[in-house]
Amino acid sequence: MQVGKEAKGHHSTMTESGKPILYSYFRSSCSWRVRIALALKSIDYETVPVNLIKDGGQQFSKEFQALNPMKQVPALKIDGITIGQSLAIIEYLEETRPTPRLLPQDPKKRVLVRMISDLIAGGIQPLQNLSILKQVGQENQLAWAQKAISSGFNALEQILQSTAGKYCVGDEVSMADLCLVPQVANAERYKVDLTPYPTISRINKALLALEAFQVSHPCRQPDTPPELRA
Repeated sequence: MQVGKEAKGHHSTMTESGKPILYSYFRSSCSWRVRIALALKSIDYETVPVNLIKDGGQQFSKEFQALNPMKQVPALKIDGITIGQSLAIIEYLEETRPTPRLLPQDPKKRVLVRMISDLIAGGIQPLQNLSILKQVGQENQLAWAQKAISSGFNALEQILQSTAGKYCVGDEVSMADLCLVPQVANAERYKVDLTPYPTISRINKALLALEAFQVSHPCRQPDTPPELRA
Protein backbone atom coordinates (compact mmCIF):
# COMPACT_ATOMS: atom_id res chain seq x y z
CA MET A 1 0.00 0.00 0.00
CA GLN A 2 1.91 2.99 -1.31
CA VAL A 3 -0.30 5.93 -0.43
CA GLY A 4 1.29 6.44 2.98
CA LYS A 5 4.85 6.49 1.68
CA GLU A 6 3.99 8.67 -1.28
CA ALA A 7 1.95 10.97 0.90
CA LYS A 8 4.78 11.39 3.41
CA GLY A 9 7.33 11.93 0.67
CA HIS A 10 5.07 14.41 -1.02
CA HIS A 11 4.36 16.22 2.22
CA SER A 12 7.96 17.39 2.50
CA THR A 13 7.95 18.41 -1.18
CA MET A 14 4.85 20.44 -0.53
CA THR A 15 6.53 22.53 2.13
CA GLU A 16 9.55 23.08 -0.11
CA SER A 17 7.77 23.72 -3.39
CA GLY A 18 4.48 24.96 -1.96
CA LYS A 19 2.69 22.97 -4.68
CA PRO A 20 -0.81 21.72 -3.95
CA ILE A 21 -1.16 17.93 -3.89
CA LEU A 22 -4.09 16.19 -5.55
CA TYR A 23 -4.93 12.66 -4.43
CA SER A 24 -6.53 11.33 -7.56
CA TYR A 25 -7.41 8.22 -9.58
CA PHE A 26 -7.12 8.55 -13.34
CA ARG A 27 -10.60 7.20 -14.02
CA SER A 28 -12.45 8.93 -11.17
CA SER A 29 -14.91 11.42 -12.63
CA CYS A 30 -14.87 13.46 -9.40
CA SER A 31 -11.07 13.73 -9.61
CA TRP A 32 -11.35 14.73 -13.26
CA ARG A 33 -13.65 17.66 -12.35
CA VAL A 34 -10.97 19.02 -10.03
CA ARG A 35 -8.15 18.42 -12.54
CA ILE A 36 -10.08 20.53 -15.08
CA ALA A 37 -10.48 23.36 -12.55
CA LEU A 38 -6.77 23.25 -11.69
CA ALA A 39 -5.88 23.30 -15.40
CA LEU A 40 -8.26 26.18 -16.22
CA LYS A 41 -6.89 28.24 -13.34
CA SER A 42 -3.27 27.36 -14.31
CA ILE A 43 -2.52 25.95 -10.84
CA ASP A 44 0.60 23.81 -10.80
CA TYR A 45 0.12 20.73 -8.60
CA GLU A 46 1.47 17.28 -7.87
CA THR A 47 -0.55 14.09 -8.21
CA VAL A 48 -0.52 11.29 -5.67
CA PRO A 49 -2.33 8.38 -7.33
CA VAL A 50 -4.80 6.43 -5.18
CA ASN A 51 -5.74 3.23 -7.00
CA LEU A 52 -9.40 2.46 -6.24
CA ILE A 53 -9.11 -1.15 -7.43
CA LYS A 54 -5.60 -2.32 -6.48
CA ASP A 55 -4.88 -3.83 -3.02
CA GLY A 56 -8.63 -4.03 -2.39
CA GLY A 57 -8.80 -0.25 -2.92
CA GLN A 58 -6.00 2.02 -1.67
CA GLN A 59 -8.64 4.55 -0.54
CA PHE A 60 -9.39 2.22 2.39
CA SER A 61 -5.86 2.42 3.81
CA LYS A 62 -5.39 4.00 7.24
CA GLU A 63 -3.07 6.62 5.71
CA PHE A 64 -5.63 7.76 3.18
CA GLN A 65 -8.53 7.60 5.60
CA ALA A 66 -6.63 10.06 7.80
CA LEU A 67 -6.64 12.46 4.81
CA ASN A 68 -10.23 11.85 3.77
CA PRO A 69 -12.46 9.99 6.25
CA MET A 70 -14.98 9.34 3.40
CA LYS A 71 -12.29 7.16 1.75
CA GLN A 72 -12.94 8.75 -1.63
CA VAL A 73 -10.91 10.67 -4.17
CA PRO A 74 -10.26 13.43 -4.84
CA ALA A 75 -8.64 15.10 -1.86
CA LEU A 76 -6.65 18.29 -2.35
CA LYS A 77 -3.94 19.55 -0.02
CA ILE A 78 -3.67 23.29 -0.60
CA ASP A 79 -2.95 26.41 1.47
CA GLY A 80 -2.31 24.30 4.56
CA ILE A 81 -5.67 22.49 4.52
CA THR A 82 -6.95 19.23 3.03
CA ILE A 83 -10.30 19.33 1.23
CA GLY A 84 -12.45 16.39 0.10
CA GLN A 85 -15.58 16.59 -2.13
CA SER A 86 -14.98 17.84 -5.66
CA LEU A 87 -17.54 20.68 -5.68
CA ALA A 88 -16.25 22.03 -2.36
CA ILE A 89 -12.72 21.95 -3.80
CA ILE A 90 -13.81 23.79 -6.96
CA GLU A 91 -15.68 26.42 -4.93
CA TYR A 92 -12.60 26.96 -2.75
CA LEU A 93 -10.39 27.39 -5.81
CA GLU A 94 -12.96 29.82 -7.19
CA GLU A 95 -12.94 31.90 -4.00
CA THR A 96 -9.15 31.97 -3.62
CA ARG A 97 -8.10 32.05 -7.29
CA PRO A 98 -11.02 33.75 -9.06
CA THR A 99 -9.71 33.80 -12.64
CA PRO A 100 -10.93 32.50 -14.93
CA ARG A 101 -14.34 32.61 -13.29
CA LEU A 102 -16.17 29.26 -12.95
CA LEU A 103 -19.24 30.69 -11.21
CA PRO A 104 -21.00 33.52 -13.04
CA GLN A 105 -21.39 36.89 -11.29
CA ASP A 106 -25.11 37.06 -12.02
CA PRO A 107 -26.91 35.21 -9.14
CA LYS A 108 -29.50 33.70 -11.50
CA LYS A 109 -26.84 32.23 -13.77
CA ARG A 110 -24.77 31.16 -10.77
CA VAL A 111 -27.66 29.23 -9.25
CA LEU A 112 -28.22 27.46 -12.60
CA VAL A 113 -24.54 26.42 -12.61
CA ARG A 114 -24.86 25.09 -9.06
CA MET A 115 -28.14 23.34 -9.85
CA ILE A 116 -26.66 21.51 -12.86
CA SER A 117 -23.49 20.66 -10.92
CA ASP A 118 -25.54 19.24 -8.03
CA LEU A 119 -27.81 17.34 -10.40
CA ILE A 120 -24.76 15.52 -11.81
CA ALA A 121 -22.63 15.30 -8.66
CA GLY A 122 -25.52 14.35 -6.37
CA GLY A 123 -28.18 12.86 -8.63
CA ILE A 124 -26.32 10.85 -11.28
CA GLN A 125 -22.67 10.06 -10.50
CA PRO A 126 -23.12 8.59 -6.99
CA LEU A 127 -25.78 6.15 -8.25
CA GLN A 128 -23.39 4.58 -10.78
CA ASN A 129 -20.08 4.80 -8.98
CA LEU A 130 -17.89 1.86 -8.04
CA SER A 131 -19.10 1.42 -4.45
CA ILE A 132 -22.76 1.21 -5.51
CA LEU A 133 -22.09 -1.07 -8.49
CA LYS A 134 -20.33 -3.51 -6.15
CA GLN A 135 -23.57 -3.75 -4.14
CA VAL A 136 -25.85 -4.59 -7.08
CA GLY A 137 -23.89 -7.65 -8.23
CA GLN A 138 -21.83 -8.26 -11.36
CA GLU A 139 -24.68 -9.30 -13.65
CA ASN A 140 -26.81 -6.21 -12.86
CA GLN A 141 -24.08 -3.57 -13.00
CA LEU A 142 -24.38 -2.46 -16.62
CA ALA A 143 -28.19 -2.22 -16.62
CA TRP A 144 -28.12 -0.39 -13.27
CA ALA A 145 -25.54 2.18 -14.43
CA GLN A 146 -27.37 2.74 -17.74
CA LYS A 147 -30.66 3.33 -15.96
CA ALA A 148 -29.15 5.76 -13.40
CA ILE A 149 -27.39 7.76 -16.11
CA SER A 150 -30.30 7.80 -18.59
CA SER A 151 -32.77 8.90 -15.98
CA GLY A 152 -30.46 11.76 -14.94
CA PHE A 153 -29.66 12.68 -18.54
CA ASN A 154 -33.38 12.88 -19.39
CA ALA A 155 -33.71 15.68 -16.82
CA LEU A 156 -30.36 17.27 -17.69
CA GLU A 157 -31.10 17.44 -21.42
CA GLN A 158 -34.38 19.23 -20.71
CA ILE A 159 -32.70 21.74 -18.37
CA LEU A 160 -29.79 22.44 -20.73
CA GLN A 161 -32.18 23.21 -23.57
CA SER A 162 -33.15 26.35 -21.65
CA THR A 163 -29.79 27.24 -20.00
CA ALA A 164 -27.18 26.41 -22.63
CA GLY A 165 -25.33 28.71 -24.95
CA LYS A 166 -22.08 27.30 -26.25
CA TYR A 167 -21.68 25.55 -22.88
CA CYS A 168 -24.00 24.44 -20.03
CA VAL A 169 -24.93 27.95 -18.90
CA GLY A 170 -24.42 30.56 -21.58
CA ASP A 171 -21.11 30.92 -23.42
CA GLU A 172 -18.64 30.79 -20.52
CA VAL A 173 -17.13 27.59 -19.13
CA SER A 174 -18.47 27.03 -15.60
CA MET A 175 -18.42 24.47 -12.80
CA ALA A 176 -21.41 22.79 -14.51
CA ASP A 177 -19.23 21.98 -17.54
CA LEU A 178 -16.57 20.49 -15.25
CA CYS A 179 -19.24 18.05 -14.03
CA LEU A 180 -20.74 17.36 -17.46
CA VAL A 181 -17.70 16.07 -19.37
CA PRO A 182 -16.64 13.35 -16.88
CA GLN A 183 -20.26 12.21 -16.61
CA VAL A 184 -20.58 11.86 -20.39
CA ALA A 185 -17.37 9.81 -20.33
CA ASN A 186 -19.00 7.54 -17.73
CA ALA A 187 -22.08 7.26 -19.95
CA GLU A 188 -19.91 6.19 -22.88
CA ARG A 189 -18.07 3.69 -20.71
CA TYR A 190 -21.38 2.13 -19.70
CA LYS A 191 -22.57 2.15 -23.34
CA VAL A 192 -25.47 4.54 -22.79
CA ASP A 193 -27.10 5.55 -26.08
CA LEU A 194 -26.53 9.31 -26.29
CA THR A 195 -28.79 9.87 -29.33
CA PRO A 196 -31.68 11.22 -27.18
CA TYR A 197 -29.35 13.86 -25.69
CA PRO A 198 -28.25 16.17 -28.54
CA THR A 199 -27.65 19.20 -26.27
CA ILE A 200 -25.49 17.20 -23.83
CA SER A 201 -23.54 15.73 -26.76
CA ARG A 202 -23.01 19.08 -28.46
CA ILE A 203 -21.75 20.80 -25.29
CA ASN A 204 -19.52 17.83 -24.45
CA LYS A 205 -17.91 17.96 -27.89
CA ALA A 206 -17.25 21.72 -27.61
CA LEU A 207 -15.67 21.29 -24.17
CA LEU A 208 -13.44 18.39 -25.19
CA ALA A 209 -11.85 20.69 -27.77
CA LEU A 210 -10.51 22.91 -24.95
CA GLU A 211 -6.98 22.35 -23.69
CA ALA A 212 -7.89 22.18 -19.98
CA PHE A 213 -10.30 19.31 -20.68
CA GLN A 214 -7.65 17.50 -22.75
CA VAL A 215 -4.70 17.71 -20.34
CA SER A 216 -6.90 16.60 -17.43
CA HIS A 217 -8.38 13.65 -19.40
CA PRO A 218 -8.14 10.18 -17.81
CA CYS A 219 -6.03 8.96 -20.74
CA ARG A 220 -3.25 11.45 -19.86
CA GLN A 221 -2.68 11.01 -16.11
CA PRO A 222 0.46 9.80 -14.31
CA ASP A 223 -1.42 6.67 -13.16
CA THR A 224 -3.13 5.88 -16.50
CA PRO A 225 -2.30 2.27 -17.45
CA PRO A 226 -0.24 2.07 -20.68
CA GLU A 227 -3.09 0.39 -22.64
CA LEU A 228 -5.46 3.29 -21.89
CA ARG A 229 -3.03 6.10 -22.66
CA ALA A 230 -3.62 8.45 -25.58
